[in-house]
Amino acid sequence: MKILMVCKGNICRSPLAEGVLRELSASNKLNWEIDSAAIKAFHIGKAPDSRAIHTAQKHNIDISCHKCRLLTTEDFDDFDIIYAMSQDILDFMQEMAPKDKHHKLRLLMSEVDASVIQDVPDPFHGEEKDFDYAYDLILLACEKIIEKQFKA
Repeated sequence: MKILMVCKGNICRSPLAEGVLRELSASNKLNWEIDSAAIKAFHIGKAPDSRAIHTAQKHNIDISCHKCRLLTTEDFDDFDIIYAMSQDILDFMQEMAPKDKHHKLRLLMSEVDASVIQDVPDPFHGEEKDFDYAYDLILLACEKIIEKQFKA
């Protein structure tokens, strides 16, 4: 299974999601490839926001070596599932992706409740508590992804 997490700048939400799902998949002995990307080229090649790194570290997850990268058209072929952190990101990906790849595109929080459109709010302009809140939502969704794997 190859899973890609996508947010706007790839320095807050998606690296957190990549780290959380990578940790959960490894602890459940799943041989999954997890990556993350941005839809905007604001921070290409940079490490995650220090607040995201700190939030991950509080949960024994190391995302400090991550380097921001841009979503590419090849990603729609290379990954089995591509999760958007928010509806605007999903809308962007649906415009970018070939129509025959739309089945791969999902809103991350739809794993928790597919009947409700819920974003992982972007904590970039917020405080540490906003990163904690984003982490909690991401963890909840990633736990559901793992749970569904074992029910399949």
